[in-house]
Amino acid sequence: MDETTWKDVLEHYLRRAHRSVHRTIDGVGEYDLRRPLTPSGTNLLGVVKHLATVEHEYLVTLPGRASPASDVITWSDEESMTSNADLWVEREMSSESVVALYNQVEEASLASLRELPLDTPVTVPWWRPDARDTTLGLLAVHVIAETAQHAGQLDILREQIDGATGESGEDGRDETWWRAYVDKISAEAEHFA
Repeated sequence: MDETTWKDVLEHYLRRAHRSVHRTIDGVGEYDLRRPLTPSGTNLLGVVKHLATVEHEYLVTLPGRASPASDVITWSDEESMTSNADLWVEREMSSESVVALYNQVEEASLASLRELPLDTPVTVPWWRPDARDTTLGLLAVHVIAETAQHAGQLDILREQIDGATGESGEDGRDETWWRAYVDKISAEAEHFA
């Protein structure tokens, strides 16, 4: 494949991962977006803020691109990073502004991928010394993998809130189908209880 084709592939998967994140948080109330859903404090809106931070650092800041977003926490701000400030949202920051930030970062990232060669050298200062020097293309793969991983986590968390998933309704499976499916799995698991 030539570079243009690889760029198209990377853009496709980055957009797909973003759509999954958006579908999963769509329609969730403000409290459920923000409240901790795991013992470690993981919350839907905080994960979106974290994804914006990660993507912004790797695909906008480190390749030397101008930032479209002033609300992004940078990893050079050690106090913010040690307090996990990228993983939760202060009450003064609206959920709409977090989603808007995520959208701005996506567009800036896609512009980086379109306008810079994939072999653009990038140094990641917080990585191990023997791995710090990398390329924009490899960072794009890193961001896509991280976004997909977190999208899966968001999907599970959303399902615990109201039973919906990022894919709800797209495959024609309704509540009755899911109940029968879960009952079948439960019956199999009972053999080991």
